[in-house]
Amino acid sequence: MPAAIALVALGAVVAVAVWRPWSGSADAVGGPAQITVSRSQCGQGWTGAKTGRQTIVVHNTGDAAAEVDLVEMSSNKVYGEVEGLGPNTSAPMDVQLGAGRYAIRCLIEDTDAITAPTVTVAGDGEGGPAAVAVTKNDMLPLVKQYEAAVAGGVADLAVKTDKLRADVDAGNLAAARTDWLPAHLAYNSLGAAYDAFGDFADKIDGSAGFHPLEKGLWHNASVAALKPIADQLAADVQGLQHDLPNEQVDPNDLGLRAHEVMENALQFELTGENDQGSGTSLNTALANLDGTAKVLAILDPVLKPRDPDLAQVQKWESRVRALLTAHRSTPVARLDQTSREQLNGAVGELLELLAPVAAICEVRRSS
Repeated sequence: MPAAIALVALGAVVAVAVWRPWSGSADAVGGPAQITVSRSQCGQGWTGAKTGRQTIVVHNTGDAAAEVDLVEMSSNKVYGEVEGLGPNTSAPMDVQLGAGRYAIRCLIEDTDAITAPTVTVAGDGEGGPAAVAVTKNDMLPLVKQYEAAVAGGVADLAVKTDKLRADVDAGNLAAARTDWLPAHLAYNSLGAAYDAFGDFADKIDGSAGFHPLEKGLWHNASVAALKPIADQLAADVQGLQHDLPNEQVDPNDLGLRAHEVMENALQFELTGENDQGSGTSLNTALANLDGTAKVLAILDPVLKPRDPDLAQVQKWESRVRALLTAHRSTPVARLDQTSREQLNGAVGELLELLAPVAAICEVRRSS
């Protein structure tokens, strides 16, 4: 992750972790302010504070990595942050401040949060993007809710992969081709849990599992060749189900995966790269969208008061859903140019709107 990031605002064009509301990093007037941070010093040197656009250069003079936030004290909104700032290194913090009372908050490894003296900023400049910091207490109930949903989804996945294995074991490959898709979609609708699955993720839907089974089923492989693949797939799903109580979803993964799941769909499903013969990549992309929608619904209590673009996220999620539903079961290679452009454009717009979710939902220490 880059050293410096800033929070998001309405209409921003956003990368996964970095957002800049303007080009360049110099102050509108004069050179950038410079502050120092360490276990014994937090925010020293912030002078000449003013409203409007500005850059603050943060220098870590200590011996441990630091996160540095600029916080508006009355609202507890974070206007800017620098993450992962190593000892004896510097990074710019780009912010846009309105009139108010602000402070630098230093989060040093193995040290309680340190808040610098409050600085009063006066003037007519308009404040920029900010969001109330999300705490672990905000996210933990949502993670528990998501983990419960995932447990139900994996149980459904196990039933469907067992049926798929039974088809192959019985030599009924026509039934296996029919039952492959529901099982595959059950996995791809799980959304943000992917990273919590460890090695099971690749075993189930990476270079092993569903994809070689798909290739064999749609390219006339023998029952003898397919049986060990189907058996191992079902065994891996059962292994995942058994291991699931020991796996935990990182709170920061919920917001991050909301974007990454659809980013993968754009890269691998909407291009047809993952298609091994079934022609169902758009069905898979729709299942990915279902997983993203599930994550967004669970994150709603955190996002609603913080993300001014949430209504636009929902609008474009509906737009993508309508397009994918209209072309469901159409191989990507058979899409006409207009349909392909509409899909790519809509998913691209949704991805721009989803990118800030990770920054907004990132858990930040305040103590």
